[in-house]
Amino acid sequence: MADTKVLLNCNVFDGRSPQVRPDRYVLVRDGEIAGIGPSGSAPAPDGAAAIDLQGSYLMAGLFNMHTHFSLALPGALAESVRSMSPHELALYVAAGARRTLLCGVTTVRCVGESDHVEFALRSAFAAGRADGPRILTAGRALVCTGGHGHESSSTLECDGPDGFTRGTRAQIKAGADLIKVMISGGIAGLHETMDTVPLTADELAAVIFTAHAWGRKVTAHAGPARIIGPAVEQGLDCVEHGYELTEAVARQMHGRGVALVPTLGVTRCKDFFDSLGVPAWMQERSLSAAPEHEQSYRLALAAGVSVMLGSDLPPFWQTDGTSATVRELEHMEAFGLPPREALLAATQVPAAWLGIDEQVGSVESGKRADLIAMKQDPTATVSALRTLHWVMKDGRVYRDDTWLS
Repeated sequence: MADTKVLLNCNVFDGRSPQVRPDRYVLVRDGEIAGIGPSGSAPAPDGAAAIDLQGSYLMAGLFNMHTHFSLALPGALAESVRSMSPHELALYVAAGARRTLLCGVTTVRCVGESDHVEFALRSAFAAGRADGPRILTAGRALVCTGGHGHESSSTLECDGPDGFTRGTRAQIKAGADLIKVMISGGIAGLHETMDTVPLTADELAAVIFTAHAWGRKVTAHAGPARIIGPAVEQGLDCVEHGYELTEAVARQMHGRGVALVPTLGVTRCKDFFDSLGVPAWMQERSLSAAPEHEQSYRLALAAGVSVMLGSDLPPFWQTDGTSATVRELEHMEAFGLPPREALLAATQVPAAWLGIDEQVGSVESGKRADLIAMKQDPTATVSALRTLHWVMKDGRVYRDDTWLS
């Protein structure tokens, strides 16, 4: 017998229509959206469960395109994570993934996890053996010897074109959906700066050629425009952070169809750093970069670059009174992205980048029923996501606070 649910009395932002469609029903059958229409004409199939959303706003589940469930920044937490056994690490990451789902993130793109732990979780979630978001992953991020993040087992040290070719193939062999490579220094490296250029052109070319030959996109941890520009010319598909873009490089990215995951929260998250005991040198380096980071993002928007939500902070982490995912989206809106476009940057745009937009990313018949509901209208301001109270993934309700006032 089909598992059928009818969601009633909801205002639907479907990701396609220019405005919210008021007072709708959504029919869900076997984890898939099977119909949408006015509440007054809602069907009542035999055995269907009726779920009254009481006038809530319904939209597709959120994507977080820059996640590290096993994040180990300098500080006390890093030492704890690094000392975990493989079994402890799996349980730790699974707990974070479940919390991520409960905060409305139904799909994540992992861009560097310790010891390939996310591959096991991806299988467990897909099989229904554990609760968590849909996972697409880069496996271990590729770095040169001593490059950004080399201290963690979430990266793989490579050297020379042959080494980076083998590293790329190793991630694909493990089951990676995309490849990530570190092409500049970063905030968290004590013995580097954002301007550090760790890879040769031949090394990066080897990564991009190999990944594309195997049908995988490549994203890069990158800060300065002078490093990003040449990488874009070589065929890079996405930039993580982009702390120091210029107008010319932003236009170049737009012309080449290169997306940006700006991770604006990482330069404005003192409460997060304090909670982890992150040392003063890293806090200063990060927080002082905030003005240029904001300007870089604004240049990308002005150039028409496709932007996507990614928090870098654990997606579920509470910061400034909400989850890191929602806070990131608030930054994206505050610095120039209109609310509707911000919602698309958290749903439809990443679904298309990942090549799964025929399955998820909007509220349409035939799509998987990855849905979230909130009490306020997110197309007026994305801060409405702070009122999120209901989460469904693949037709199963994982969170329901509807009864709470």
